[in-house]
Amino acid sequence: MSLTPRIAIDAMGGDVGVRVMCAGAAMARHQHDGLRFLLVGDETRIKTALENHPNLRAASEIVHTDKVVSGEDRPSQALRNGRGSSMGLAIDAVKRGDAGGAVSAGNTGALMAMAKLALRTMPGIDRPALAALLPTLGDNDVVMLDLGANTECDATNLVQFAVMGAAYARTAMGLERPRVALLNIGTEELKGTDEIRDAAAILRETQGLPMEFAGFIEGDKLSRGRVDVIVHDGFSGNIALKTIEGTARFVTDLLRRAFTSSLRSKIGFLISRPATELLRHHLDPNNHNGAVFLGLNGVVLKSHGSADAKGVANAVHLCAELIEKDITRQVTDDLANFRREDAA
Repeated sequence: MSLTPRIAIDAMGGDVGVRVMCAGAAMARHQHDGLRFLLVGDETRIKTALENHPNLRAASEIVHTDKVVSGEDRPSQALRNGRGSSMGLAIDAVKRGDAGGAVSAGNTGALMAMAKLALRTMPGIDRPALAALLPTLGDNDVVMLDLGANTECDATNLVQFAVMGAAYARTAMGLERPRVALLNIGTEELKGTDEIRDAAAILRETQGLPMEFAGFIEGDKLSRGRVDVIVHDGFSGNIALKTIEGTARFVTDLLRRAFTSSLRSKIGFLISRPATELLRHHLDPNNHNGAVFLGLNGVVLKSHGSADAKGVANAVHLCAELIEKDITRQVTDDLANFRREDAA
């Protein structure tokens, strides 16, 4: 049975501000009429932003606070001082059951720390992981995790990430048996650290879960679409993610420079404009905005701090989908099945 998609929005977090967060929520609401919201932040500023979005105003409740977790706050500072902040109150709404999930564009480390403290980790999970969908040349996007929540991981952590990532791929992409791979410096069994090789050995023996272990994958194959879930520690994953984002911007800027270099280039741009627009759409990070913290007893999504309204809307849509499809229960069930198999 579908769950009611009521979403708590941290309206004050990130670089984008109240206006863009509300515009994104309004855009999502126009496309998904059943959505309801708790808009958390400065009431005066939120009411001003809602003047242009009557459809959102009719479906929203405002939770007032003028306290904000800044981008410079360390996780320890956020835990001490952020309880009454817009981020903290949005997470608390999920904990109390007043919202099915929360979306914030604020400080990632603070969001992770506060969500973990408030919602706790699922049974069988040592550390939550940050997971996102990224575009590929294949028929589906690829789930990548961890993207920065845990800089150091042992084999057990990586195996848990694989189980959670597969459950996420089934939920978000409708795949029956997602193909799961570990990011490594080579595809041979002897390559990589002890942690990666040990995790691979465990995953090769896993038979009872709806997933297929595809071995190792190298960095140059991340976007080829050959696997559905790519698992790595947060240090490697964050570098990989930033490299992908930087390369996308590089290609976009290079094309823009090339097409404006001469009159002939400008004419060539007009001829090839449909293809370049398709490329721009594919590389636009706003079209894949929204990373979820897997392994918590609740749905919390991190929106990119500089996302535009379309990017925020996509994060809200993803949050609603994960609530409706009950991602928390699916991950919990898979972890329970994995523990039973491991104990057998």
